[in-house]
Amino acid sequence: MLVGTEVKSLRAGRVSLVDAFAQEHDRELMLHGLHIAEYGFGSWTNHQPRRTRKLLLNRVEIDRILDRLREGGLTLVPLSLYFADGWAKVELGLARGRKSYDKRQVLAERDANREIARELGRRLKGRRPGRSG
Repeated sequence: MLVGTEVKSLRAGRVSLVDAFAQEHDRELMLHGLHIAEYGFGSWTNHQPRRTRKLLLNRVEIDRILDRLREGGLTLVPLSLYFADGWAKVELGLARGRKSYDKRQVLAERDANREIARELGRRLKGRRPGRSG
């Protein structure tokens, strides 16, 4: 459920999905952490940028999603926001978080790849075209 200034700000593309997630509250789904910037031409009627918003879904959809969430270890995250037939839509996805040891492994791989790319860049920079080694 959005207010008018939120829709105008969405149409201007002033939204951030970073750190946003959805959670159950009284058998409804609520979207937390979604940042919709204040509308530039809004007056005292402007909205709060990070307020909790209710997701409008059919009861069957809500029940199906809640069944999956109750399995454990899953989080409902927004993947994209778009307009369809004048309605603001949010695409949701079920995500499983990484374990702490997985995070360490991913960070180590990222650092190793960065070091490899850096060294490769140094070696390529040292060579001059047209020179035989």
